[in-house]
Amino acid sequence: MSNDYIVTEQLGPVCKISLNRPGQRNAQNQQLLDDLDAALEAARKDDSVRVVIIAGNGDHFSAGHDLKEAQEKRAGFTVEQRWAYEELRYFDYCIRIWDFPKPVIAQVQGACVAGGFMIANMCDLIVASDDAFFSDPVGQTLATSAVEVLIHPWVMGLRKAKEFLYTGMRLSAQEAKEIGMVNRVVPRVELEAATLAMAERIAQAAPFGLKLTKKSLNRSLDVQGLRTALSAHFDTHQLSHMTEEFKALRDQGLSKAIQKGASSV
Repeated sequence: MSNDYIVTEQLGPVCKISLNRPGQRNAQNQQLLDDLDAALEAARKDDSVRVVIIAGNGDHFSAGHDLKEAQEKRAGFTVEQRWAYEELRYFDYCIRIWDFPKPVIAQVQGACVAGGFMIANMCDLIVASDDAFFSDPVGQTLATSAVEVLIHPWVMGLRKAKEFLYTGMRLSAQEAKEIGMVNRVVPRVELEAATLAMAERIAQAAPFGLKLTKKSLNRSLDVQGLRTALSAHFDTHQLSHMTEEFKALRDQGLSKAIQKGASSV
């Protein structure tokens, strides 16, 4: 695909889709997100694919959205332009992972930050290496209202989500497993094999039955208001871009926030 920002491998009934900007800690620029969505759509249409793995090449799963690209290309966006860009690439693309008709497993190592946290937690399952950590520090670094998809309380519980977002703390893989956000934690050297083994085990089940099971499980959260809550938060997130706090950071350039965020990774 374009610039090889995404690498796709067919491993029997498993399609592995890897973010491929290791030199940038798999920071998500526009092309990477567009190519990830396209790769998922191709996997959805391919009847030979029963399970999808989303991984990140290199030392980190993803350090989040590419703030350097945002500063260079989108700092002067109007409200309407920002809304349209983020609604499609940050919100809609994530919801498509949540609604993907086949099981999706996140294979996480190293940093899983902000936009990376969003993508990983829209997957059905997470297998993490013992050196993985999760963080969403944008309230501390960018003065925004979390990231665009507030999946946090649904996968962490309300009180842990509040602590996580208010403080910008890191959550280790083991801590994430203890609260039920991560399914398995394995040594780094075993991560790829352990994730593939889980995917292959799932792929033995009848695909239509899996599709129906996933739909029912997701509906159990829909009836509790998940979809409405996520949509409402996206609006709130957009409002946070209009505050004087955010404008001050933007007018200074995002370099300070970028440096602060990078040091936390």
